Amino acid sequence: MPKITRLRAQKRNAKRVKVYLDGEYAFSLPLAVAMTLHVGEEIDEARIEALQQRGVFETAYNRALRYLSYRPRSCAEMRQYLREKGFDPEIVSRVLDRLRDAGLLDDREFARFWVENRETFRPKGALGLSYELRQKGVPREIIEQSLEGLNARESAYRAAVGRAARMAHLEQPIFYRRLSGFLQRRGFGYKVIRETVDRLWEEVTEQRNEETD
Repeated sequence: MPKITRLRAQKRNAKRVKVYLDGEYAFSLPLAVAMTLHVGEEIDEARIEALQQRGVFETAYNRALRYLSYRPRSCAEMRQYLREKGFDPEIVSRVLDRLRDAGLLDDREFARFWVENRETFRPKGALGLSYELRQKGVPREIIEQSLEGLNARESAYRAAVGRAARMAHLEQPIFYRRLSGFLQRRGFGYKVIRETVDRLWEEVTEQRNEETD
C-alpha cells in the first residue's frame, strides 16, 4: 500500500498541497483537505479517490464563494458558472446544496436584492425587471412576489427626470418621442409612460417660463 512520504505547499498557490507517495509526486489537494493527512500514513486507492473527490468539491465551493463576493447570484447563475468552469453536475448540485444550507444562495433574496438595486440606481418597469430576472433563471412565482408593491409611476418619474432635464431645449413632439422611447426601453407600460412624460413636460415648460420671466 502506498505511503505518504511528503506534503508540500505549491509555490504558486499556498492553498494547495502536493502529495508525494513513495517518494514521487502523486496529486495535489486543497489545504483544507490535505490537513487531514500526515507523512508516514499508508493510503489505498479508495482513500485517494475519496480525497480527490473532496478536493474537487472544495475547489468548486471556493470558486462559488468568490463568484458570490462580487454580488448575490441566483441559483441558475451559480449552476451555469460552475458548469462553465468544468465541474460535473453532481459536484455542482452538492455545492449549491451547501450554499443554500449556509443561507448564501436564495432566489427570493436574490430577486429582492435585484429589484431594490434597480429601484435605487436604475429604475425599471415591471416588464423590464421581470425580463431581467427571467434571464437570471428566477422562477416566475418568485418574480411576481418580488415585484409586489412597486410604484410604477414613481419609478418611471425617477428614471426619466434627469433625462427630461437634458431634453428641456427640445420641441414637444421630439421631447415626447425620445422620452417615451427611453421609458419603453426601461420596461414601463404605455399608460405610465404617457402620464410620466406629460408630468415632466409640464415641469420643463414651467421651468422655461420661469427663466423667461
